[in-house]
Amino acid sequence: KIINLRPYANHLSYILNNLLISKNEDQQHPLEEVRNPERILIILITSNKGLCGGFNNAVIKETERTLLNVYRQQHQQKNVSFLCIGKKAVDYVQKKKYPLIGIHSDLTDNCTFENVSLLAEEIMQKFISKEYDKVEVIFNRFKNAATQVLTNQTILPLTHEIEKDNKQKIDFIFEPKKEEIYDQMIPLFIKVTLYRFILNSVVSEHGARMTAMHQATENAKDLIKDLNLTYNKVRQAAITNALIEMVSGAESLKNS
Repeated sequence: KIINLRPYANHLSYILNNLLISKNEDQQHPLEEVRNPERILIILITSNKGLCGGFNNAVIKETERTLLNVYRQQHQQKNVSFLCIGKKAVDYVQKKKYPLIGIHSDLTDNCTFENVSLLAEEIMQKFISKEYDKVEVIFNRFKNAATQVLTNQTILPLTHEIEKDNKQKIDFIFEPKKEEIYDQMIPLFIKVTLYRFILNSVVSEHGARMTAMHQATENAKDLIKDLNLTYNKVRQAAITNALIEMVSGAESLKNS
């Protein structure tokens, strides 16, 4: 899924970025509105199960760092809420008694674009209604089977990057109206982005678990070697003691 999605997501991002560059500055979509970040929503993506090394702990540590260094004031005022995807994230937030607005642990086991789209629509509506001023996602991005990259990325408000040396305004011919295209593409991009993040986390989880199990297997082999060595030493000592006792007994019989 993630391999098939990557070209589509990259091309969608490219098209949307060019569209946003070409539009007039006074044409702003509600999902682009930059506000003073007083109310924050953080989406945590973890696994439902353990035995995957530091996969979940990395997300938790980044969350604590973000609360301490980035949103300290908002956190103290209890204006930082959490939406959890994965049981390990739920356990962490509930243990800390942080504001929890949603649990979607099923998405890690049944990650379909339709299910993620429903969640994304709910999140976008909360942003548009100004229930939250900023939405961030903390997750592990897949690099390869042995490497996961911890990522903290803002998805709302939507921003676009413009290269300073290559800022060219492209004249598009819009059919239908420009506003209708924006209204369709921007929400679609948010849905695809969240879907891609969850898929990255799921694949990263499998890679982390495979690495952790491989390391556990190697550690078990080393432990077996050490135990065999210890067993042989004890066995050899027992045999030696038995021989000494036999020889001592034989000498005693001779002397008697």
